Amino acid sequence: VQLQASGGGLVQAGGSLRLSCAASGRTFGTYNMGWFRQAPGKEREFVAAISRFGTTFYADSVKGRFTISRDNLKTMVYLQMNSLKPEDTAVYYCATVALRDTTWYSLSDYWGQGTQVTVSS
Repeated sequence: VQLQASGGGLVQAGGSLRLSCAASGRTFGTYNMGWFRQAPGKEREFVAAISRFGTTFYADSVKGRFTISRDNLKTMVYLQMNSLKPEDTAVYYCATVALRDTTWYSLSDYWGQGTQVTVSS
Protein backbone atom coordinates (compact mmCIF):
# COMPACT_ATOMS: atom_id res chain seq x y z
CA VAL A 1 0.00 0.00 0.00
CA GLN A 2 1.37 3.39 -1.00
CA LEU A 3 0.30 6.35 1.11
CA GLN A 4 0.19 10.12 0.61
CA ALA A 5 -0.67 12.44 3.48
CA SER A 6 -2.04 15.93 2.93
CA GLY A 7 -4.07 18.66 4.57
CA GLY A 8 -1.54 20.20 6.91
CA GLY A 9 -1.06 23.91 7.37
CA LEU A 10 -0.74 26.80 9.76
CA VAL A 11 -3.52 27.28 12.28
CA GLN A 12 -3.97 29.23 15.49
CA ALA A 13 -4.28 27.49 18.81
CA GLY A 14 -7.82 26.29 19.32
CA GLY A 15 -8.35 25.85 15.61
CA SER A 16 -9.01 22.75 13.53
CA LEU A 17 -7.48 20.90 10.63
CA ARG A 18 -8.41 17.76 8.76
CA LEU A 19 -5.62 15.58 7.45
CA SER A 20 -6.18 13.14 4.64
CA CYS A 21 -4.23 10.08 3.59
CA ALA A 22 -4.75 8.65 0.14
CA ALA A 23 -3.89 4.98 -0.18
CA SER A 24 -3.35 2.93 -3.27
CA GLY A 25 -3.80 -0.80 -3.50
CA ARG A 26 -6.69 -3.22 -3.56
CA THR A 27 -5.84 -4.59 -0.11
CA PHE A 28 -6.41 -1.30 1.74
CA GLY A 29 -9.44 -2.66 3.57
CA THR A 30 -7.40 -5.44 5.14
CA TYR A 31 -5.00 -3.07 6.91
CA ASN A 32 -5.15 -1.30 10.22
CA MET A 33 -4.26 2.35 9.56
CA GLY A 34 -2.65 4.93 11.75
CA TRP A 35 -1.23 8.40 12.12
CA PHE A 36 2.12 9.27 13.67
CA ARG A 37 3.80 12.61 14.15
CA GLN A 38 7.31 13.91 14.65
CA ALA A 39 8.09 17.27 16.17
CA PRO A 40 11.48 18.95 15.67
CA GLY A 41 14.11 17.35 17.86
CA LYS A 42 11.75 14.63 19.07
CA GLU A 43 11.13 11.02 18.22
CA ARG A 44 8.23 10.03 16.04
CA GLU A 45 5.19 9.17 18.15
CA PHE A 46 1.90 7.40 17.73
CA VAL A 47 -1.19 9.60 17.40
CA ALA A 48 -4.16 7.46 16.40
CA ALA A 49 -5.11 4.20 14.74
CA ILE A 50 -8.19 2.63 13.23
CA SER A 51 -8.55 -1.09 12.74
CA ARG A 52 -9.84 -2.65 9.57
CA PHE A 53 -13.08 -3.14 11.48
CA GLY A 54 -13.31 0.54 12.43
CA THR A 55 -12.20 0.37 16.06
CA THR A 56 -10.27 3.50 17.02
CA PHE A 57 -7.32 4.08 19.34
CA TYR A 58 -5.73 7.33 20.46
CA ALA A 59 -2.68 8.58 22.25
CA ASP A 60 -3.62 10.13 25.57
CA SER A 61 -2.32 13.50 24.39
CA VAL A 62 -4.94 13.75 21.63
CA LYS A 63 -7.85 11.81 23.09
CA GLY A 64 -11.04 13.84 22.96
CA ARG A 65 -9.59 16.30 20.43
CA PHE A 66 -8.66 14.16 17.43
CA THR A 67 -10.82 11.73 15.48
CA ILE A 68 -9.52 9.13 13.06
CA SER A 69 -11.77 7.68 10.38
CA ARG A 70 -11.50 5.72 7.18
CA ASP A 71 -13.40 5.26 3.93
CA ASN A 72 -12.57 1.86 2.49
CA LEU A 73 -14.38 2.53 -0.78
CA LYS A 74 -12.29 5.63 -1.39
CA THR A 75 -9.19 4.07 0.24
CA MET A 76 -8.78 7.14 2.42
CA VAL A 77 -7.89 7.73 6.05
CA TYR A 78 -8.65 10.98 7.83
CA LEU A 79 -7.55 12.69 11.00
CA GLN A 80 -9.86 15.44 12.24
CA MET A 81 -7.93 17.60 14.66
CA ASN A 82 -9.83 20.02 16.89
CA SER A 83 -8.76 22.27 19.74
CA LEU A 84 -5.24 22.28 18.39
CA LYS A 85 -2.39 23.22 20.69
CA PRO A 86 1.12 24.50 19.90
CA GLU A 87 2.47 21.16 21.11
CA ASP A 88 0.60 19.48 18.25
CA THR A 89 3.05 21.12 15.85
CA ALA A 90 4.79 18.33 13.93
CA VAL A 91 5.04 16.53 10.64
CA TYR A 92 2.19 14.03 10.48
CA TYR A 93 2.51 10.69 8.72
CA CYS A 94 -0.01 8.02 7.90
CA ALA A 95 0.95 4.38 7.90
CA THR A 96 -0.27 0.84 7.83
CA VAL A 97 0.08 -0.32 11.42
CA ALA A 98 0.05 -3.27 13.75
CA LEU A 99 -0.46 -3.54 17.48
CA ARG A 100 2.16 -5.44 19.48
CA ASP A 101 1.46 -5.67 23.19
CA THR A 102 0.23 -2.12 23.83
CA THR A 103 2.28 -0.30 21.19
CA TRP A 104 1.32 0.59 17.65
CA TYR A 105 4.02 0.10 15.01
CA SER A 106 4.27 1.03 11.37
CA LEU A 107 4.44 -1.98 9.07
CA SER A 108 6.81 -0.10 6.77
CA ASP A 109 10.15 1.58 7.33
CA TYR A 110 9.27 4.14 4.63
CA TRP A 111 7.40 7.16 5.99
CA GLY A 112 7.07 9.41 2.97
CA GLN A 113 7.06 13.20 3.21
CA GLY A 114 4.22 13.55 5.65
CA THR A 115 2.29 16.78 6.04
CA GLN A 116 3.37 19.70 8.22
CA VAL A 117 1.02 20.97 10.90
CA THR A 118 1.99 24.20 12.64
CA VAL A 119 -0.07 25.56 15.51
CA SER A 120 0.68 29.12 16.57
CA SER A 121 0.01 30.36 20.08
